[in-house]
Amino acid sequence: MRDDQKDNRVYFWHIRDAINRIEQFTQGGREQFFRSEMVQGAVVWNLGIIGEAVRQVTASLKASHPGVPWQQVISMRNRLVHEYFNVDLELVWNVVAIELPHLKAQVEVILEELEGQPDVEP
Repeated sequence: MRDDQKDNRVYFWHIRDAINRIEQFTQGGREQFFRSEMVQGAVVWNLGIIGEAVRQVTASLKASHPGVPWQQVISMRNRLVHEYFNVDLELVWNVVAIELPHLKAQVEVILEELEGQPDVEP
């Protein structure tokens, strides 16, 4: 499929949903995150979903939103997936606590723009 034929909305829906799940999983705060392997696993999995969805977003959309840390999100996904045996949970927590709220705000703006566009024909 050509880049201009992709419907970016699907990827941003996945990103939004994964962010919402991470927020739910981490409601107990930092202490619960570090105590629970189940929470850690759920958060890491959803960060991977975010990174994979970002990887699929068209180059033209990424170029039109240069303030979004596209490459950092993809790099985080790559580390979590390919270096799973060496995951730095402190880094994961910092991403969740500090970076994810900013990404969420950016995703909401982009989704609002995309929701107003006509459907892409396959």
